[in-house]
Amino acid sequence: MNDVACDVYYIRNRERTSELFSTIAPEAYLESPIPYRHPFVFYHGHLPAFSFLTLNRAVCGERPIDENLENLFRRGIDPENLAKANELSIERWPDRATIERFIDECDRRVLAVLQKRDRDNRLATFTILEHEAMHHETLTYIIHQLSYRKKRPLRFSHRDGPVPQSEPLAVARGIALLGVPDDDEHFSWDNERGPLEIKVDDFSIDRFNVTNGEWLEFVDAGGPVPIFWEHADRQWRLRACFETISLPLSWPVYVTLDQAQAFARWKGLRLPTEAEYHRAAFGTPWGETRRYPWGEESPSARHGNFDFRRYDPEPVFATPAGASAWGVESLFGNGWEWTTTPFAPFPGFTPQATYPQYSVDFFDGRHFVLKGASPVTPRRLLRASFRNWFYPDYPYLYASFRCVR
Repeated sequence: MNDVACDVYYIRNRERTSELFSTIAPEAYLESPIPYRHPFVFYHGHLPAFSFLTLNRAVCGERPIDENLENLFRRGIDPENLAKANELSIERWPDRATIERFIDECDRRVLAVLQKRDRDNRLATFTILEHEAMHHETLTYIIHQLSYRKKRPLRFSHRDGPVPQSEPLAVARGIALLGVPDDDEHFSWDNERGPLEIKVDDFSIDRFNVTNGEWLEFVDAGGPVPIFWEHADRQWRLRACFETISLPLSWPVYVTLDQAQAFARWKGLRLPTEAEYHRAAFGTPWGETRRYPWGEESPSARHGNFDFRRYDPEPVFATPAGASAWGVESLFGNGWEWTTTPFAPFPGFTPQATYPQYSVDFFDGRHFVLKGASPVTPRRLLRASFRNWFYPDYPYLYASFRCVR
């Protein structure tokens, strides 16, 4: 991205948000399919409100549009349990017509600022662009949990294949370079700023993410059933985003960190740390650090399943061109990857001026780092330093894992 095209990116973001809302039946507008998140109505108002508050109000000093609506849509929630979620719930929301008038005015005023192409607004501009892009994924996994009867289906072809033998691949000891230098001019969030060099010992890591087929063996041995699975007519099926299909055994399984660690213990293995993921994804046997697992080439469909090419996974072996220098596949796309590293700041951390709460509120030792990307992670978020984080028992996100030894 560059500031010359920021108004275009904003428009594209808004178009994708509209596309996602177009899949939701009008009667579901006030529903909250995931009890740990606000209903859809909140996200409808939150995305333009955040952009307006961050750019127009905080940076440009503009007058309010509607202070009550701005406060209502200012920030989402991330409760640790249902009791806390119930405390944070909002009983009454404005009518949709009122919200849409507010949205239109937010968009009009944000675009007016972006079209001035003022470089002094650069940090706030990229903050709002990535914020909305990240929320596209949040919206998608909430829509995933909505009843099929209440959403417009988007049809995709699905393919399965034999469950691959995920042999362990050796990764030699070396340096994992996390974060980005403080003088790097490209946009990054505060929790990415470092850099941090970590010495990593020799280890081996699975070529592929753990598949539904491998997890099925765990279920047969008494392991937990993932939230995306259901059992009907004496067979296991997968609740894909817009339809239920026979369980694709070669797709990555989506589970919580707690569940993933239970599987690893069952196998006598463990999950990687954030540094080990970096070493396996971006390190090389010859000592260089790559921009992407496959090298310097810009991300495309042949490198992984990301950027809304489809809403669901595909076989773990589908994109061999995306393999790292060690041969590890599907490190970007097809599912975020759990690590055992608690989400914490790098040395010298300074909160983001345009969104100071973004990371700080989650440095609590109870959120854990995920790396990589999912099928619905926008291409612009594909960078080595990007860090995602969630509670270890949160089951709704598109999170996979692989084992190390």
